[in-house]
Amino acid sequence: MATDDARIHVLRLDAMAQAISAGVLLGLGIFVATNWLVLKGGDVVGPNLALLAQFCPGYRVTFLGSVIGFAYGLFYGGVAGWAVSTLYNRVLDARRA
Repeated sequence: MATDDARIHVLRLDAMAQAISAGVLLGLGIFVATNWLVLKGGDVVGPNLALLAQFCPGYRVTFLGSVIGFAYGLFYGGVAGWAVSTLYNRVLDARRA
């Protein structure tokens, strides 16, 4: 039964929690992918993943590079997670007004 006063409650996103979780996930993804290729070895190790060096100076497909890649992933994922949740909250606020 719907009434005239029925309202839909939508939760706001916590921007900091979203930033931390997205940053950690992206950082771990780069870390695991890099170390997987390092352990796999071969003549040419990860030419596609090596392209991250274009956007992340200092990154290489090595163990040290995986740590550097984790830091970049933490930063870029954090910024993206924060931006998405902040934009979502602003759209939600605009629709409520």
